[in-house]
Amino acid sequence: MNLSRSVGLYTSTNLSCFHSIFKSYIESKNSSWALVLFRQLLQSNVKPNDLTFSLLLKACTLHSSSSALSSVNAKLEANQIQTHLVKLGIDQFVKGYSPRQTTLVSLVPSCGRHELVFQGKSIHGFGIKAGLDSDSQVKNVLTSMYAKCADLEAAELLFEEMVDRSVVSWNTMIGAYGQNSYFAEAMLVFKQMLEESVEANSVTILSLLSANAHPGSIHCYAMKTGVVNYASVVTALVCVYARHANTELAEMLYNSFPQKNLVSLTAIISSYAEKGNMGSVVECFAHVQQLELKLDAVGLVSILHGIKHPAHLGIGLAFHAYGLKSGLNVDCLVANGLISMYSNFDEIEAVFSLFFEMSEKPLISWNSVISGCVQAGRSSDAMELFCQMKTFGHSPDAITIASLLSACCQLGYLRFGERLHNYVLRNNLEVEDFVGTALIDMYAKCGRIECAERVYKSIKEPCLATWNAIISGYSLYGLEHKALCCYSEMRAQGLKPDKITFLGVLAACTHGGLVQEGRRYFQIMREEFGMVPGLQHHACMVGLLGRAGLFEEAMLVIKNMEIEPDSAVWGALLSACCIHQEVRLGECLAKKLLFLDYNNGGFYVLMSNLYAVQGRWDDVARLREIMRDTGGDGCSGLSIIEVTSSEDMNRNLCLGKVNLNTKFWQPWSLY
Repeated sequence: MNLSRSVGLYTSTNLSCFHSIFKSYIESKNSSWALVLFRQLLQSNVKPNDLTFSLLLKACTLHSSSSALSSVNAKLEANQIQTHLVKLGIDQFVKGYSPRQTTLVSLVPSCGRHELVFQGKSIHGFGIKAGLDSDSQVKNVLTSMYAKCADLEAAELLFEEMVDRSVVSWNTMIGAYGQNSYFAEAMLVFKQMLEESVEANSVTILSLLSANAHPGSIHCYAMKTGVVNYASVVTALVCVYARHANTELAEMLYNSFPQKNLVSLTAIISSYAEKGNMGSVVECFAHVQQLELKLDAVGLVSILHGIKHPAHLGIGLAFHAYGLKSGLNVDCLVANGLISMYSNFDEIEAVFSLFFEMSEKPLISWNSVISGCVQAGRSSDAMELFCQMKTFGHSPDAITIASLLSACCQLGYLRFGERLHNYVLRNNLEVEDFVGTALIDMYAKCGRIECAERVYKSIKEPCLATWNAIISGYSLYGLEHKALCCYSEMRAQGLKPDKITFLGVLAACTHGGLVQEGRRYFQIMREEFGMVPGLQHHACMVGLLGRAGLFEEAMLVIKNMEIEPDSAVWGALLSACCIHQEVRLGECLAKKLLFLDYNNGGFYVLMSNLYAVQGRWDDVARLREIMRDTGGDGCSGLSIIEVTSSEDMNRNLCLGKVNLNTKFWQPWSLY
């Protein structure tokens, strides 16, 4: 309806016409026009009543939750309305007006946030003073408000005070427990509701599913009561089944219901993508196209996150093109999803191109690019990007810190790693979990095992990754007994080891020459935990047995491998041959390694040293000649120093360049 025509209608008739138009704007979620309409009402000298202000509060609530910037806009609108009220003298009317139940029902939900709990309590107190607190609708919204503010004690008290509990009251309390992760209590309330013969509705089912109830049981109950015929219930069940990786059942339920919607399809697509089943993802996407629906940013991001195998890169490129065509690429979530996808395949130039094209670069985008650089082994670029991030006014968070600590491991930047640690301590960042793990890993790989040990001891409840980091650190330093003690302590605390844990343990046994212990842990890995050892585990065992001179047992380990041995496995055995001067076996291994990894100069050096020990200098010269011809002239070494010239660093900080110049780098001040 045209706004000027609307104004003409209510000025020529009465206030009820304005209320009707006001409601239509709110129902269509066009709250901005509703506020404009209210201002014009004031200018036309029509006096509002209590219903007018109830509708106005509802419009402001809707307007304040529409976008990230709308809270500021809502405050501006409120100030403008207050100015009009003061000018017209109507502010005196507002101060003396008594709200009805509908006013509180409209206003209280907007206080359902931790930072607004005081305002919510103030409205509650005003309701008690006005005698409105006994109304069931008011109690329901207050219960919901307290639950969203994590004040379950107040929510329970209000619920217990209710004399006449409708299904809305029960649903509110089930939802209150579910929102605060009290899932058992939510089920008890539902059981009590059934005992009092209150009939459940579709909202009850949605509340139970949100409370982590068993989806199969809730599905059966919904079918028994007939609630399953509601589209919202079917959609919720499809989403829950998909989230629990029961994708086939989710798709079957979706196909059984005549009404199709994008929410259910997005959940199914996300589930298939998480499993890496990109063929089914493409089929579902084709179905979305047939229904003439448009995949949104959430759906596209879920697909991009599922593209991790190199064989699926072509599908990723196709969805990148879809994002360009549909305009979804401008969405920050989609851009970050694309950055993560290309990072998985070390396509850093594509990552830089996407990043530099972003009009707004939030911290999450900087983190994605920095992490991608570290993952691709381009830690110098990650450091330079961090410097640029600081110049753009962003402060690092825990994710930034963890990524930069990994970069310090690759580059050996102990000094900058220590600065990052100081930043964590100064800003009271949580050291538990991945930040603590990254610090332990950095100190261990940069030659400061005592610092790694200090960080480890400062963590109250180490997670599995933290245990793995300290075990690997001790293994790296040849402190095999400390590594094995950590493993025993970890098991005593009830944590289940993974393949990384056993890799650290086997490496410790290899460094310490603990053959018997290595055999035992290798057996535990297979028999007690049902894990299939990987190539690195086998390389450790072969190296352990070979160094002990147990070549027959080492060969038996290789023979019984469930996967094809790679150059690392054969290289471990060749290294043992050099130690024990097993020339004949070494020659056989060298020939095999030539076919697997002929460019690896390390194998030539090992074999050359073996010949040299035997005094076979002609063979040494022959190998050196082969190395020069193949370009595998030994393993190149390098040394790293931390340059302190800030002038050179600042000269290179040009955001527009895709190919970052990392010749100079100085640790940037974090404070």
